[in-house]
Amino acid sequence: MNDIRKLVRIQIGVLLLFIVFKIVRSKILSSENNFIQVVGLSLPNLFEGILGVLILTALGLTLTRNKNIKHNYIYILAIIFAAIYVITQEFKIHNLGGKNVYDSNDVLFSLIGLFIGTIIVFIIKPKIETT
Repeated sequence: MNDIRKLVRIQIGVLLLFIVFKIVRSKILSSENNFIQVVGLSLPNLFEGILGVLILTALGLTLTRNKNIKHNYIYILAIIFAAIYVITQEFKIHNLGGKNVYDSNDVLFSLIGLFIGTIIVFIIKPKIETT
C-alpha cells in the first residue's frame, strides 16, 4: 500500500501544477513571448499524461489486488489506456476533457507526459500486497 501512497503523493503534486497552469492561462495568453505561450499552454497536457498513467496504474493494481496478474501487465495496460485516452482527445476523437483544440504542441507535451508517467511507474514499480 505504501507504493500506492507514493503514486498518490506524486499525483497530488502534478494535479496542483495542472491547476496552477490552468489558472494562469489568461496571463500566459497575454505574454508576448511565444516560447512562454507554447510551453505554458501545453504543460497541462503533459500533466494530464502523467496523471493518466499514474491513476490507471493505481486503479489497476487496486482492482487486481487478489488476482494472480503480473504487475508489469497492469503497468503496460495502464500506459496503453492512458495513451489511447490522451491521444484520442488531442485529435478530437472525443471531447471528454472539455473544449479541446488541436495543437501539435499539445500532442507533443501529452506524449512527453505519458513517457514521464511510464518512467515513474517503472522506477517505483508499485505493488499492492495480496491478503
